[in-house]
Amino acid sequence: GGIKTARAYAKRLGAGLAIVDKRRVSPEKAEVMNILGEVAGKNAILVDDLIATGGSLLEAAHALKKAGVKKIYAAVVHGVLSGDAVKDIDKSIIEELIITDTIPLDDNKKHPKIKVLSVAPLLAEAIKRIHKEESISCLFD
Repeated sequence: GGIKTARAYAKRLGAGLAIVDKRRVSPEKAEVMNILGEVAGKNAILVDDLIATGGSLLEAAHALKKAGVKKIYAAVVHGVLSGDAVKDIDKSIIEELIITDTIPLDDNKKHPKIKVLSVAPLLAEAIKRIHKEESISCLFD
């Protein structure tokens, strides 16, 4: 399902698409195998559903930088940010990490590189449409 979602993001943004092919070595560690697509000289947005320790996201960012990407941003739905994730993001080449407020961000995890977006407007619109017996599928395309 990840590639289908990535294609939808690329289409909505009018952007190209590259896939970072990774293999999970352990629950905390992923290894980048290949980058599918042309990335050299471009800016990249890494999209993922969850960031816990940040290991696989930072590994992907490193691989993209090595492949010639200029700037790297990340957009992640659920920001768990466990362990040293915030410290590691601070030291990383990621320009900005955008997460949603589906998981509250503790004050000790707030950082200038981390931007939190609220899902409240989306949920409110979905509730309103359900109440009016209208379709909500267009909200998630």
